[in-house]
Amino acid sequence: MKKTWISATICALAISTVLAGCSDSSSTDSSTATPGSSAQATASGPVSIKVFADQDSASNQDLANSWFSKQLEQKFNIKFNWTTVPFDGAPEKRQISLASGDYPDLFLLVPYIDHFTQSDLLKYGQQGVVLPLNDLIDKYGPNIKKTLDAYPDYKAMNTAPDGKIYGLGQFAACYHCSFPNKMWVNSTWMKKLNISTPKTTDDFKKMLEAFKTKDPNGNGKADEIPLSGSIETFGVHVVPFLMNGFIYDDDHTYLVMDNGKVDIAANKPEWKEGLKYIKSLYDEGLIDPGAFTQNADAFKKIGENKDAQILGAGAGMHPAIFVDIADGNRFSKDYDSIPPIVGPGNVSYSTFSYAGNPGTSFVLTNKASKDVQIAAIKALDYMYTLDGQLASQVGKEDVDWRKPQSGDKALDDSMKPLYAPIPLKAGEKNLNNNWISLGQYLSDSNLRGSLVQSTDIYSDKAYERRLFEATKNNYDTKQPKQVFPYWALWIDPNSADQASMLQTNITNYVNQSALQFITGNKNLDKDWDAYVKGFDGLDLKSYLTIMQKSYDSSTYSKK
Repeated sequence: MKKTWISATICALAISTVLAGCSDSSSTDSSTATPGSSAQATASGPVSIKVFADQDSASNQDLANSWFSKQLEQKFNIKFNWTTVPFDGAPEKRQISLASGDYPDLFLLVPYIDHFTQSDLLKYGQQGVVLPLNDLIDKYGPNIKKTLDAYPDYKAMNTAPDGKIYGLGQFAACYHCSFPNKMWVNSTWMKKLNISTPKTTDDFKKMLEAFKTKDPNGNGKADEIPLSGSIETFGVHVVPFLMNGFIYDDDHTYLVMDNGKVDIAANKPEWKEGLKYIKSLYDEGLIDPGAFTQNADAFKKIGENKDAQILGAGAGMHPAIFVDIADGNRFSKDYDSIPPIVGPGNVSYSTFSYAGNPGTSFVLTNKASKDVQIAAIKALDYMYTLDGQLASQVGKEDVDWRKPQSGDKALDDSMKPLYAPIPLKAGEKNLNNNWISLGQYLSDSNLRGSLVQSTDIYSDKAYERRLFEATKNNYDTKQPKQVFPYWALWIDPNSADQASMLQTNITNYVNQSALQFITGNKNLDKDWDAYVKGFDGLDLKSYLTIMQKSYDSSTYSKK
């Protein structure tokens, strides 16, 4: 039912990837160039950098002729020699280039398409193929250094247990994405049925019962679906929100922290009680059976049912997953988020997921000369400044974005508005000024929070504000004090294959068993002990040992 994080962090295919090969070059430079100064040019002209990059051709991206590419070349006296690949098949194409030994000075990747895993970086860093960036950052990357120091989790994600930084990943602080497992309920139906916001698991069940039996859409038919979701990502699984009223469910690894000790939640008595509650909802027809089998398209067909509104509540990071949000839509305004519900043990959690991808997307190889290393890190450092952020992620001033006008409000009410994107005209293609997803190296809360947004949260122009407020008001601060920081852990390459296999087997076992218990194919009273015993056969002990070792050796703050 889920994509596994270790597989995404370790495997050489799919969304995550590798590095290999060898050549001759040192990893650092001892020159006295000052941070922010122009890159040293060779005797024949600008510093030439060979770059392998993922290119979003579907969005009209042309990196060689992009305005931002030209800005970097002019500002830092460099010349990019691009090898670009479309998103489709990008990891495989990069692997082919590396296996042949014909790889570039620099990799620039879109992290959700392809990135270097932490295990890859350890392996190839030890081989000398990937260059550590520590000295380069200290000498030529003051803004990168400032960011690493300001965000400990981001620093831990990029710092190996040996203290070396073998590459840098993007830091996209999508605030609402950090709390993906939200619950959006039909507040119009709630008002019609005089239902208050549910606070407990019992309240939530009563609300779903009313949605099912009291004909809130008023068509005289028993066609309402009280609760639905899907099997894909983006917080659409129905179990985590419900389980969080009993025990913490991270919807990812099922691992939890207990005073610095790594453990699993899915074999605990509280997990059993959570399954009993969810089964009771399922048995009464309050959960759509399709929530455990359908994809996002099928989920949206329920939310956008043609004849009548039939969805009472939907699980998801945001409501656009299951309803249209464009102005003039039929149903979007009807759905509001609710806080986590409190279970019988006075437990109530929100699922937290760090807003960043494990692994790195900026990697210098040993093909890079000292001049290339310095030039590349200076260009990257610029992307960690406000001017660089706006240029790389948004584009040209007064073309792609404008300065605030009188009356403009920032997304975060506590911040001063800094910029407002200028939308494309109808039918207009991307202007190829920015680097789109390739350039989001620092999209922190300061940048996102200063975005100009309308104050009408149900307008599509203020959708980000709607999600920001839902997260701030209902989910932030409700996560456990300690969560298992899978995003910041570096697994020893010698244990990587074993960890990947164990993690896949264990999470699949948890997912499949949960579904069997909920639907009645397994009996919670008769089969629970055998289910718990089943973890022994999956070698849960070894898995937890590997995770504990990775946690203990990580640079992640243990406070």
